[in-house]
Amino acid sequence: MKIIAHPESHIVDLEDGSRWRIFPGDLDVTLGWKPETDLTVILIDDDVASHALLSDSGPVRVISGDQIWPGPEVKEKLADDERAEAIFVRCHHTRN
Repeated sequence: MKIIAHPESHIVDLEDGSRWRIFPGDLDVTLGWKPETDLTVILIDDDVASHALLSDSGPVRVISGDQIWPGPEVKEKLADDERAEAIFVRCHHTRN
């Protein structure tokens, strides 16, 4: 599915008429998105997101564009993601 608009860094509109709000911790994945970027919408089981948009640059967690991210849950998830990234980096670095 193609992007028809990406009016704000955290919002994307797709050609099927759907609008998605991008998880703050995944915004970096969207930096390379162009109108021709092919996205697939999938339902996911996540603490804060209901769906993900899949592209060649990786998955992006999303909720419907008319929803607002729940503040406390997002802060906790962002902290968890940072800890997981730090652990991965340390493990990867020690293996090389």
